Amino acid sequence: MYRVATIHIGQETNDFNPLPTTLENFAAFGIFEGPEILVQMKGRGQVGGCVDAVAASGIRVEWVPIISAWAMAGGRIDTTARLFFEERIGSGLRAAGKIDALAIHLHGACSAEGVDDVEGAQLGICRAVLGPDVPIILSLDHHANVTRQMVELSTAILGHRTQPHDVYDTGRIAGELLVRVLKREVKPVMAWRKLRMITHQEQFLTAAGPMKTWFDQARTMEADPRVLHVAPCPMQPWLDVAEGGWATVVVTDGDQALAEQLADASADLAWSMREDFMRKEAVSIDDAVRAADAANTGVVVLSDTGDTVFGGTAGDSNLILEAILRLGVKSRALMPLIEAETVAKLVAAGEGAQVTLALGGLVTGFFKPLTVTGTVRRILDGKARVPVFQQPEFDQGRTVIFDVGPATLLVSERSGAAGNVPDAYRAFGIEPSDYKMAVLKTASNFQFFKPISSQVIRVDTPGPGQSDVVTLPWNRVPRPMFPMEHPADWRG
Repeated sequence: MYRVATIHIGQETNDFNPLPTTLENFAAFGIFEGPEILVQMKGRGQVGGCVDAVAASGIRVEWVPIISAWAMAGGRIDTTARLFFEERIGSGLRAAGKIDALAIHLHGACSAEGVDDVEGAQLGICRAVLGPDVPIILSLDHHANVTRQMVELSTAILGHRTQPHDVYDTGRIAGELLVRVLKREVKPVMAWRKLRMITHQEQFLTAAGPMKTWFDQARTMEADPRVLHVAPCPMQPWLDVAEGGWATVVVTDGDQALAEQLADASADLAWSMREDFMRKEAVSIDDAVRAADAANTGVVVLSDTGDTVFGGTAGDSNLILEAILRLGVKSRALMPLIEAETVAKLVAAGEGAQVTLALGGLVTGFFKPLTVTGTVRRILDGKARVPVFQQPEFDQGRTVIFDVGPATLLVSERSGAAGNVPDAYRAFGIEPSDYKMAVLKTASNFQFFKPISSQVIRVDTPGPGQSDVVTLPWNRVPRPMFPMEHPADWRG
């Protein structure tokens, strides 16, 4: 009987969103400890995939679940949240007794107030408790910022194999490798490369384009039985940290030379396509709104790239709403707005009230408030049992359905699903398919709307998640860095 600990903590940081991520943001999606983790995560996410893969292997394992928590992407986590998780990790592992292995599932691009590499620090606590010999299998989001500390402190690093992410699949392959390590069938060694490269999000999907080429190469490398995993990691482009940049990690069965060779090949391929990764598809706001309005069928998805809440922005952009009203669009539009101050004013007015107020632009400073007049249709508590990524439910705080001209706004205190999941609207009594267009606060996670949408239009909006990465206020990333500069080599 093997005793295997499991930890799952996820948050993706956007350094251009000044709003800190707090424990309240994690609690909105659920913080679970001990055996409850296995109940809540059964068949779901990286934890569920890992547990199922180990069970399928037939080996006997006693799971020792420590903590599971996830927050929507956002600004840096505050010190209170960072210290909370560090304490829970340390005390949980110390209380666990003898552990044969640790399966730890992190995002990989989490930073905190004064701490760039949150996951590296968390791994440091794990290694300090477990000692140098206990295997640590680390699974990451493929938008992780892989650091030297992550590589040095883990036995093997695995990453998502697709975008949109299949987090269950990532947990499953982590579990399969864990079994082989426990049975001493393989002895993982790693090589990794760091690239002086950051690109915008418009070419991040793995189904086509340069990202497919890069990820297909990884799968081809894995056809060699000596190669256990290849993890291309195109770091999400809003993390301003001293060790920032794309990376690739190769895990082989005891063959360091092969790992080094393949890591070079993976880095070389990504670098050779750097200009392709910067190809833009987004169109101007007015052109996008006109095209959606003129479409023969709905629902037309308008991707608000600059305010991608799934990429850590605050959700306070009003730019597409302004264009809809200014252009006199008559088609019905659905959109989220995450702004606690606006919620408070609408709640104070009450259901049925006609309200004139300035909304949007009250959080990040990227947008100017827009004065509108609308009707408060409903006021709700914001709790919904709608699985989003790795958690079974969320609480987005007080939520108001606010009708402004042809637009219906779902205005909430916290992000919830950020309007990117149709069932999140249905939970509050809105049927998205009744609308001609839907504004999504994401630049890539369109899969949830795919069953009801007719097309996707990327909108070239400014904001903390904008495609124009060159003009973002970078302070800490190493330089030179493509595309801010043009080094001759990925090594800088």
